[in-house]
Amino acid sequence: MASFPIPQLLPSHTNHSLTCFSSNTNTLPLSSSLLRRRRTLDSLRCSASSEKQPHDDALELPLFPLPLVLFPGAILPLQIFEFRYRIMMHTLLHTDLRFGVIYNDAVSGTAEVGCVGEVVKHERLVDDRFFLVCKGQERFRVNDVVRTKPYLVGRVTWLEDRPSEINVGGDDVEGLAREVEGYMKDVIRLSNRLGGKKGENKEIGNLRRNLFPTPFSFFVGSTFEGAPREQQALLELEDTATRLKREKDTLKNTLNYLTAASAVKDAFPSSS
Repeated sequence: MASFPIPQLLPSHTNHSLTCFSSNTNTLPLSSSLLRRRRTLDSLRCSASSEKQPHDDALELPLFPLPLVLFPGAILPLQIFEFRYRIMMHTLLHTDLRFGVIYNDAVSGTAEVGCVGEVVKHERLVDDRFFLVCKGQERFRVNDVVRTKPYLVGRVTWLEDRPSEINVGGDDVEGLAREVEGYMKDVIRLSNRLGGKKGENKEIGNLRRNLFPTPFSFFVGSTFEGAPREQQALLELEDTATRLKREKDTLKNTLNYLTAASAVKDAFPSSS
C-alpha cells in the first residue's frame, strides 16, 4: 500500500492543519494557520484579457497576482519587496488601503475572480519593504485591465452569492453548514488520532463560530490551503449551498481516506 504523509494538527481550533481529498484534486491540505506564515512574493506574472466591454457599475482597483487564493474574512500576511508593489503600497497608504488579490499560476494563468484585501496592519522597514496583514473583504470579477505599469490596475465589478434555493439535492443551506462542520470535526479528530495527538481533540471546539452559512462556506474554503485551484473554484461559485455541498463532498472523501488509513494502522501497528 502506498504511504501518505500523516497530517499534522496544531492545538488551537483556529489553527487546524490536515489533509483533504476530493474527486477534483488529489490532495487538499486543510489549514487556517495563515498568520503564522510569511510568503515571499517573487517572479509574479500576470496575464489578463482586456477584450471585454467595461461595465457601467465597474470601478478601478489595483490588482496583486499571487499563487494563492484569498477568501472573504480570511487573514493574509504579506511581505512586499518588489519595486512595483512598493509603489502600489505607497499609493494605498494614502487612499483606502484596499487592493485586489487574484490567483495566478504558470499553468492556468490569472483568474478573473478575486477578493479584496484590506490592509489592517502594516510595517514599513528602513529598506522600503513592507510587512502587511490583510483581511479578505468583497469578491470581485475583473472585467478588463486598464493599466499594467507600474502595477496592474483592473476595472472590476463586485461579486455576491445569489440567494440559495431551498435545497440542493435535498439539503437546506443551514443543514449543509451543520453537516460540513460535523465532517470537519470528524476529519480533525481522526487526523489527530493518526498523528498521535488524541489529547488535542478537546481543543476543536466550535468551528463554525456562529457564522452564517455564506461566511462559514468561505471560512471552510480558506482552510483548504495548498490546493489553490480547488480554492479558486470555490471562490468563484455564486451560490452558498453549492459551495457547501462541494466542501462537504471533499471532507467526506477525506474522512473515508483517513478511516482507511486508521484501519491499516490498527491492523499493522508500528513496532516502535
